Amino acid sequence: MPKPLVALFVFVCILDVIVLLLPRLLRLRGVDMIRTKFGPALVFDSPTDEVGTVRLLNVRGTFQSVSFVGDDYAELACMYHQYFAEVLDIAGGADSALVIGGGGFSFPKWLVAHCPGTHVDVVEVDPAIIRVARERFFLDRLEEDYHAERDGRLRVECADGWAYLRESDQRWDLVVNDAFSGKRPLGPMRTDKGARIIHEHLTERGVYLANVICPLEGRRSRTLEETVRTFAEEFAHVYVIPERPEDPRHNGDNVFVACDRELAIARQYRRK
Repeated sequence: MPKPLVALFVFVCILDVIVLLLPRLLRLRGVDMIRTKFGPALVFDSPTDEVGTVRLLNVRGTFQSVSFVGDDYAELACMYHQYFAEVLDIAGGADSALVIGGGGFSFPKWLVAHCPGTHVDVVEVDPAIIRVARERFFLDRLEEDYHAERDGRLRVECADGWAYLRESDQRWDLVVNDAFSGKRPLGPMRTDKGARIIHEHLTERGVYLANVICPLEGRRSRTLEETVRTFAEEFAHVYVIPERPEDPRHNGDNVFVACDRELAIARQYRRK
């Protein structure tokens, strides 16, 4: 066998061994690797000086969920989720909510724990992520503590969020878009058609919330600019609550709000 082929064969063999051993090596370091629809996901705990230990879900190099570990599992660890909660409080709460993109179910868990009058529908496209949420991000514990699924106050659907919304004849007081993938964080829900369909599925007092991951300024802020422009044509009021107003050219989890009534949001970056 020619030497180049021998070298290639050895390299492939070594690579196969690494791939086979990688999950075991990661577990030794306290990291679980899980196969998902969108690639390998890592679940691991990380101690922090500020809030204690948190559990993280990383899918293909992108952090998608953060949860407190212990009795605070239903509290909100991410700033943009805290802003979601503030906007909901300003809006006077919601009797019904649709959350598109379950991930670790951070915001749905908070809704169940802190808003007992709210019926919550969650749509997550990946069954593996739903299993991770139940087994590692305390969704099963939430059911034990609040019986929300048993009582019909929490419904979990494994489906594409965009298709689910288009096909549904239901209206909600709150629609939350917490799904994103790569460089298209809102997918079709940032288009004219998306804005119209979201509007059609909100009640008269309804509020739409989305996490728009991009800078506030510069070339890469186009996603946010397009979203503001598109929804301003459909809704009476739009707001952006920035994660990093002091650093507008770096990526941030910016909270986008659209509704037909004016809200007393103090920290907006721009608004209609």
